[in-house]
Amino acid sequence: MNADDLRRLFAYHFTLHRRLWECIDHLTDEQFVAPVNYSIGSVRNHMVHLASVEQRWLARVAGTPLPDRLDHNDYPTRAAARAKWDEVEAHFKAFLNGLTDADLHRPVTFPISRRAEPVTNAVWEILLHVVNHGTDHRAQVLPILHRAGAPTLEQDFMLYLWDQA
Repeated sequence: MNADDLRRLFAYHFTLHRRLWECIDHLTDEQFVAPVNYSIGSVRNHMVHLASVEQRWLARVAGTPLPDRLDHNDYPTRAAARAKWDEVEAHFKAFLNGLTDADLHRPVTFPISRRAEPVTNAVWEILLHVVNHGTDHRAQVLPILHRAGAPTLEQDFMLYLWDQA
């Protein structure tokens, strides 16, 4: 795997997130924040969680101060949450544009709550995790959207690649 491969995975990741937002746009703001008894709750909670986690992973790999976790209550509407997502995506893209092959193997050490000692991962491992984590949460949001009557999408990586060809 090289930096171009990771940029390609993130192009998929960001494209699918934008397509998911197009589906979310069919919800009312009330449906967006409606409680869901699964995972982390409402569609809003999932989307704010994704923005929060991604900006925190970006800070780790970029070596910048770790931002606080976002509070989903600070994003009462689709527009507010989407604006935050767009901001996080723009920062991530700027980082990825400068990513080199040598950067991928740089170790990043950080504390986690599950262990007494900090952990170390290579940049490429963290970035691959970000894409995988996004896929997981999109998969959790899609049935919520379906039940609310909103359109959904297929998120297969191969379908994305075929569409790009």
